[in-house]
Amino acid sequence: MPRLDYPETHYLHHAIGWLELGSVAEARAELNNLSLELQSHPDVLEVRWAICAQALDWPEALEVAKVLLEKAPDRPSAWLHQAYALRRVPGGGLEQAWNALFPAAEKFPKMELIAYNLSCYACQMNHLDTARLWFKRSWSTGDKEHIRQRALEDQDLQLLWPEIKEL
Repeated sequence: MPRLDYPETHYLHHAIGWLELGSVAEARAELNNLSLELQSHPDVLEVRWAICAQALDWPEALEVAKVLLEKAPDRPSAWLHQAYALRRVPGGGLEQAWNALFPAAEKFPKMELIAYNLSCYACQMNHLDTARLWFKRSWSTGDKEHIRQRALEDQDLQLLWPEIKEL
């Protein structure tokens, strides 16, 4: 794996800064300063995915997520990014997102965000018992109050709000 050193790290940090400022074009321009070899570095792919997501370019986000997953299958974010994009890409949807993320739950059993997202997908597919199961798993592995507050603002989990309020 090629290593990110100066000046590449500056381009990457500048891209993140531009992204935080809401300038997708400037963020892309910064990443384009990187060599072709570094374009497939997992850290660069993470930022490229974030750029695509902010631009709502879900087909490109999905392609970036697939490359990230190939290059860094031990990063939970790679699995999450792929599922997130699959849910939103034309021709995708909840079931595709669920199927893509489900194997990650076994690979990362203590990663609350994976369980949380599986709960969201199940809830949106009206599989409420499954949604409850995954929400409880997320709840048991993460910061309970943070997860509770987040869930009570998450439209994906609206069907479970009465139960979550009681936690």
